[in-house]
Amino acid sequence: MSAAGTTVGDIRACLDAAYPPHLAEKWDAVGLICGDPQAPVRKVAFALDCTQAVAEAAVAAGAQMLVVHHPLLMRGVTSVAADTPKGKVIHTLLTGGVALFSAHTNADSARPGVNDKLAELVGITPGRPIVPKDPEIVDKWGVHVPPSGAANLKAAIFAAGAGSIGNYEECSFEFEGTGQFKPVEGANPAEGTVGQIHSGPEVRIEFVAPSSVRSAVESAIAKAHPYEVPAYDIVETVGRKSLDEAYGLGRVGKLDEPMTLQEFTQRVADSLPETAWGVRAAGDPEQLVETVAVSSGSGDGFLDAAAKLGADVYVTSDLRHHPVDEHLRAGGCAVIDTAHWASEFPWTEQASDIVRLQTGVEIEVINIRTDPWTVSAHPGREN
Repeated sequence: MSAAGTTVGDIRACLDAAYPPHLAEKWDAVGLICGDPQAPVRKVAFALDCTQAVAEAAVAAGAQMLVVHHPLLMRGVTSVAADTPKGKVIHTLLTGGVALFSAHTNADSARPGVNDKLAELVGITPGRPIVPKDPEIVDKWGVHVPPSGAANLKAAIFAAGAGSIGNYEECSFEFEGTGQFKPVEGANPAEGTVGQIHSGPEVRIEFVAPSSVRSAVESAIAKAHPYEVPAYDIVETVGRKSLDEAYGLGRVGKLDEPMTLQEFTQRVADSLPETAWGVRAAGDPEQLVETVAVSSGSGDGFLDAAAKLGADVYVTSDLRHHPVDEHLRAGGCAVIDTAHWASEFPWTEQASDIVRLQTGVEIEVINIRTDPWTVSAHPGREN
């Protein structure tokens, strides 16, 4: 895909392939929030939240699309009037010609995704998820096309997210045969004559693709195939991934060398974007830690799961007093609590690189700190 002629729909297809919508939690609301899929895109902006300040910055940057992690309309609303907070954001974007897209818990579970970026930043190779997802559904496709159109068709379906198997891309198998059809009244055949049976050489191209990009692949076939009505079939299969490659929430991995909880807490603080909240830890400061579990965003629901997987320390956000206290009293692992924004904002770099490399459009990460906490105070210290 080249930048020229790129649309909102093309960017959506690119992001859906990277962060499949079926990976989103059932309660989540991901995808295109506002904007015309047919609208052209020359520049895409990225942020964690779509606040009013971020919306205004996206317009000022000359972007035609804004990609965020947190959905603006997660909970039901009855109005997006311009005199309501969320309505004002929507009107700012649409008036400025900016579409809005969200990749949330699907980006948390994807590989690579938000959790992989967090794991890498704190110094571990992202391994198994804390909570793996069910095996993904993989479509096995077969498409018939005249030999002269095969190369163009394969390029289109690969750009739509098809043809990847493990560490290999653009995978396909093809064999030759003879196709037959009879155009009837109303048809506009690329080959053959209305009312007469036509037969000629065709190639059957077989490939696989995640079911999450099925609509994108169908659209690519419709656009790139020389025939008015392409012939293809789809068979659903269950994908197989090792646990260390599986989709799911959280990641577990090991440090290159053990270090104390105090030292590792400082590493986390040095590795993540700075916030007024800072980073805090619960546990013995001198305890050696090596196996690390991470979960981006609010993760106190995985405290016990992280401990059962052998983690020495669990890094997450939005932790509460009682769950952490009970976890430690029960012999659970040490815990590090970061600001929610800080654990997830680095994902914007990952997502923007994907879009830039696959589409060629201009990208910009909006570095507005949308963490709501703005003041931190300690007795006897100057802030």
